[in-house]
Amino acid sequence: MSQSDRLATAIASQAFDLPETGPIVFIRATFGPALALIGSGRLRCEQSLRPAHDALAEQGFEVVPRATDPAAAAIVALTRARVENFGNIARALALLPEGGLLVVDGAKTDGVDSLAKQVGAVLPLEGQFTKAHGRVFWTRRPARLPEAVTRWAEAARPARNADGFFTEPGIFSAEGIDPGSRRLAEILPGRIKGRVADLGAGWGWLSLQALAAGPEVSQIDLYEAEARALDMARLNVSDPRASFHWSDVGALGRGIPPYDRVIANPPFHRGRAAEPALGEAFIAAAARLLKPSGQFLMVANRQLPYEAALDARFRQWERLSEEGGYKVLCATRPRTDRRG
Repeated sequence: MSQSDRLATAIASQAFDLPETGPIVFIRATFGPALALIGSGRLRCEQSLRPAHDALAEQGFEVVPRATDPAAAAIVALTRARVENFGNIARALALLPEGGLLVVDGAKTDGVDSLAKQVGAVLPLEGQFTKAHGRVFWTRRPARLPEAVTRWAEAARPARNADGFFTEPGIFSAEGIDPGSRRLAEILPGRIKGRVADLGAGWGWLSLQALAAGPEVSQIDLYEAEARALDMARLNVSDPRASFHWSDVGALGRGIPPYDRVIANPPFHRGRAAEPALGEAFIAAAARLLKPSGQFLMVANRQLPYEAALDARFRQWERLSEEGGYKVLCATRPRTDRRG
């Protein structure tokens, strides 16, 4: 049972009473049965991940990357990032009036049990609903928010990480530079030039290295699905050659002038399970985006089986390095046309 199914069951069984009037904000909303029960007319969805954002918009829901308007009630769907979860709860409470309902839904693997105890120690819980390895719990905003809620909000704000770059809890490699990106950056000098695309650019470190390594780089476009990560990239990358695009990389291709180089450190997890299909979508996008003479430079965990995808999308590829659990690959002569 997914979080949306669990939440839908709680709503359908009237485990809690949503207000009869006024908007309901849903932070980290994803399309599913819970949204249908509430209805698009009252929901204001917050979703900063572009594919999930677009799926909500296609179904007629109002959706923004960050909710700021007051609401009569709020729902927070948990992620795997503890500090982000507490920050989202704090933001939701700030949008509510005194007595406004806050509902939190999450799986055990998201840490919902521990989080419910910690929230309950600060705000009295009105009720809880457990189902299928997860929990829904709810509380109400008091007249005055406890100091703990302020601390949750402050801890989730953007800040410089140990390497001196702006990041935010919950985005990829927020604590420091990803080792895979370091491996890819090592081979960029002498290979990077012209128009460059950074697929899955995150908070911008790899693009910074490309700009530093390639004085012949005329332009670099940072494509990133997570709007919060892209906001950090804008803070970290001030070079005028850089442009920023909130995009679903898997949907890129048409209408974009071709690139001389494409670089990528693709994601390979959705939740806790490895999903090579995510990286395969990046490989396909790179083939669509490149000039016939272009090069695709990517890094991946050594065990990820991307070789078949490279064979399908490129006529030639090679391993440039393989160490520290990572492999750096270079692919040339893309097979697909820019529609494929």
